[in-house]
Amino acid sequence: MTRRRVSNPLALAVLGCLTEKPMHPYEISTTLRTRGKEKSIKLNYGSLYAVVESLQKHGLIAARETTRDGRRPERTVYEITGAGVEEFEDWIAELLSTPVRDFTSLEAGLSLMPGLPPDEVARLLDDRCVKLRSELRALDAELAESEALHLPALFVIESTYRRHMLAAELTFVTELAQGIRSSSFPGTKTWRRLHELVAEGTSFEQIMADPVRHLGEEAKPFLPQ
Repeated sequence: MTRRRVSNPLALAVLGCLTEKPMHPYEISTTLRTRGKEKSIKLNYGSLYAVVESLQKHGLIAARETTRDGRRPERTVYEITGAGVEEFEDWIAELLSTPVRDFTSLEAGLSLMPGLPPDEVARLLDDRCVKLRSELRALDAELAESEALHLPALFVIESTYRRHMLAAELTFVTELAQGIRSSSFPGTKTWRRLHELVAEGTSFEQIMADPVRHLGEEAKPFLPQ
């Protein structure tokens, strides 16, 4: 990925708002919240003013005017510059066209799941399925409301994408839990036996010193190559 002059995803959201019209930071924050952009972009509203300042420093936005409404503090209205438009368009183009390796919490958990007994892993995956179904129901309700309001699909495309990803994850996790519980998932019997031996008092180190003797022929992949 390209090294951005201001890499905070909030900066991209700010640029996106300012491509529509000049705004002051409070209006930018309100616009992003109203549109629910925090569901798709990791936004830290507490750092909004720092991001705005950094964008201005790098010439991507510029102060247009400063206004005061009664006794309220002065508000600076910002507009996007030509360089800012180029940065925004290039950033969006890269996000849409270039796959990036994202490390997810689920992937990390899957990579280390042999550290828990298989039946416990299956139970935990079942718990995840319950939460995924709940999130899908909430998302479906949100999409149904958008449809009732006749919102163009363009305005909810990120939610549609999220729904497809959640549904795919639910299918994968459900099948994995079932496979582990029935031992149809390859290696589950060996995995289960390993934890049974540990529970009986055999150390993991002892098992790995002679895995075939403790776990049978299926443990040959554990042998040093």
